Amino acid sequence: MSDQRPLRLAYLSYRSKPTVGGQGVYTRHLTKALADLGHQIEVFSGQPYPVLDDRITLTKLPSLDLFNDQYPGRFPAYWEIKTKADILELATFSTGMFPEPLAFSYRAHQALKSRVGEFDLVHDNQCLGYGILGINRLLPTLVTLHHPITVDRRLEMEAAPDWRKRRSIGRWYGFVKMQGRVAQRMPRIVVVSENSIQDIHNDMGVDLDRMRLVHVGVDPELFKPIPGVTRIPGRLITTASADVELKGLRFLLEAMAKIRTERPGVSLTVIGRAKPGGTSANLIDKLGLTDAVTFVTGVSDERIVELYAESELAVVPSLYEGFSLPAIEAMGSGTALVASDGGALPEVTGTDGETVLRCRAGDVESLRRALERGLEDPELRARIGAAGRSRVSELYTWRQTASNTVAQYREVLAMRARAEETSGRC
Repeated sequence: MSDQRPLRLAYLSYRSKPTVGGQGVYTRHLTKALADLGHQIEVFSGQPYPVLDDRITLTKLPSLDLFNDQYPGRFPAYWEIKTKADILELATFSTGMFPEPLAFSYRAHQALKSRVGEFDLVHDNQCLGYGILGINRLLPTLVTLHHPITVDRRLEMEAAPDWRKRRSIGRWYGFVKMQGRVAQRMPRIVVVSENSIQDIHNDMGVDLDRMRLVHVGVDPELFKPIPGVTRIPGRLITTASADVELKGLRFLLEAMAKIRTERPGVSLTVIGRAKPGGTSANLIDKLGLTDAVTFVTGVSDERIVELYAESELAVVPSLYEGFSLPAIEAMGSGTALVASDGGALPEVTGTDGETVLRCRAGDVESLRRALERGLEDPELRARIGAAGRSRVSELYTWRQTASNTVAQYREVLAMRARAEETSGRC
């Protein structure tokens, strides 16, 4: 095989929400950038399905869709159970564990068994179900692991109000043990930050020599400043799943409530879906922020760029991030960023006071000070916004991500070829 010939890639994503959630955004932009480099990609995905470039084929591997936005946690009707993977998904769900990674991995294995000759390599986007081991026996396989889900589990357990909730969370995250076992046996894990490499090694037992760093990217021609758009005084913007402890939205809401005692015009746009009656909705009501917080979901990238252009500060208050697409999208747009020191955020966003305004993760007072520091100084905002844009344009583009990922594809193919040659001699 020529080192430079275009590759035929099967790309796996067990869920690919197009606008909210890193997996769908990563899938959409990485596959487009791979197609720009001349490679042929077919995406295999469960619901929600991704938005893809016209050059990319989508093969749907529908799950039972037990966690759709309208009826999350629903129990399926008997006539929906049609395959062994459906039975596996329902059985896993019935134990209280999140079932999609395991069930999807077996659907993908079944779909690829008869099509081995059509692909050079399989790229798994953080599914790591046991079926991925079978796929790796059929075809060389590489995995992207954005960060260890062990962190999500730990933070939710710490925030649980009682032992019953902690036990429920432990069951839900039962799939994490499977992901660690599978990851330990994969030939190559692509990881998006140095911080995640160390955490995956510590939490999941993956050997350091199996992992390689490939940063996530942003489209600097899309996420860029928009001349002529006036920033709304006191407007903040963040991206967050409303009740995911990891994202730290509650700390931002509490800091914002304190700021509004002296700056009543401060408002917040949340790119994400509000959960009626959820923790964040209740906190917004308790803090008197109902008229100051707006949730926006299902909008185009172009509208998201406009929302950044209308905001004085973008905020990433996360307790932990394996990388943070919202951070580099905000920086690319030229909007000054306030970000915590959770996980890889310092590595990604750069130096406090130069490319970002830093605060301590989970510290409301530290976050309040960082926000006020930015709100009261327009020159500082402008300087940090411009420097952040320069940092992103230099370090984080999807073309760079795709090129570096292809280099890993070719290494995995060379490893498989050497193994097969050695086996043939025995």
